[in-house]
Amino acid sequence: MEPLAHILRPSKLDDIVGQKHLVGKDKILTNLVKNKKLFSMILYGKPGIGKTSIATAIVNELGYKYILLNAVINNKKDFDDAINEAKFNNEYIIIMDEIHRLNKDKQDLLLPYLENGLITLIGLTTSNPYHKINPAIRSRCQIFELKELNDEDIIEALQKGIKYLDDIQIDDEAIRYIVKLSGGDLRYAYNLLEVAYYSTNNKIVNIEQIKKINNKPVFFHDKNEDGHYDVLSAFQKSIRGSDVNASLHYLARLIEAEDLDSIYRRMTVIAYEDIGLANPSMGPKVDACINACERLGLPEARIPLASVVVELALSPKSNSAHIALDNALLDIRNGNTGNVPDHIKTNSKDYKYPHDFPNGFVKQQYLPNKLKKRKYYIPKTTSKYEIALKNIYDKITKIQGE
Repeated sequence: MEPLAHILRPSKLDDIVGQKHLVGKDKILTNLVKNKKLFSMILYGKPGIGKTSIATAIVNELGYKYILLNAVINNKKDFDDAINEAKFNNEYIIIMDEIHRLNKDKQDLLLPYLENGLITLIGLTTSNPYHKINPAIRSRCQIFELKELNDEDIIEALQKGIKYLDDIQIDDEAIRYIVKLSGGDLRYAYNLLEVAYYSTNNKIVNIEQIKKINNKPVFFHDKNEDGHYDVLSAFQKSIRGSDVNASLHYLARLIEAEDLDSIYRRMTVIAYEDIGLANPSMGPKVDACINACERLGLPEARIPLASVVVELALSPKSNSAHIALDNALLDIRNGNTGNVPDHIKTNSKDYKYPHDFPNGFVKQQYLPNKLKKRKYYIPKTTSKYEIALKNIYDKITKIQGE
């Protein structure tokens, strides 16, 4: 009853599919194993791209004792047992799935042993650890992002599955159809191949057989095999270009594929990247739409989505805010900073409190000396709202005497 995906799980790093930036000749994880040295780490990325496989391959090659825990399923006693086991072993690894959901009690239990090196932790998560994982845990771990598997990676792995199912008959067309349906999730691709194999009488697996198992059309790809991300890109660019009909077309393709999460992410970034200060009410409207969709589910979720996408497409556009921040970040990353002026440092007696002055404005330098003439924000005049902001900005600039 052991699933194919588990049977074919790599036992060494050389067998890992994809992730060439981490695994392979002179790559960081391979060198760690070669040098027989392991540090606590967090592996993050989408489901089915090799997080658990890499973790178990590392400990298997090093010959370390380890335990697999889940931050949610395993209780505090399981964690206590793991720590007690570690005290009897020189090298003990905890591989922890869903580490982003580790509660405070379990964190407090682990932290001192991570600190003194009794335990080495390999955390696995689909969430961005910089946003979702407690800083105390994060600061004790190296963070490695796993990249999405491409079609050729999935095909390479499926060939191993086909070899294992040695009497299967499957053509290239069916293999590529499984790849498209998998969306880069190797576990799903293995599962689909295995179900297709065991659901036949003659071990012949073709597209028609696969469609009986999963009849969702592959809307992520057209005849020219444009990828899922091309559809998402077209969705955002159509809205940015104010083409409401194209926006609805690509929305429909994403809805038909039931990819609500990607729709939510793109609408959110569009509200701030492409519309921004031209219509700041769009951010809250998008959030309200997402909440409504989560309550409704499909097919009803298409109704609020349609309303908000039409408004996003026809809204005035401005990228002035995020461009201003990007320019500021560029200065920081180039080391162009300078000291905070003395009069706005903490508890400075020379600070002029703006509320004590007419209209809340006072002539006072805020930027460091070397940047005092820098202007990051360049207002646009595509909407009444940003024109009003520009008027305020001009007024403040005049008071500052710049």
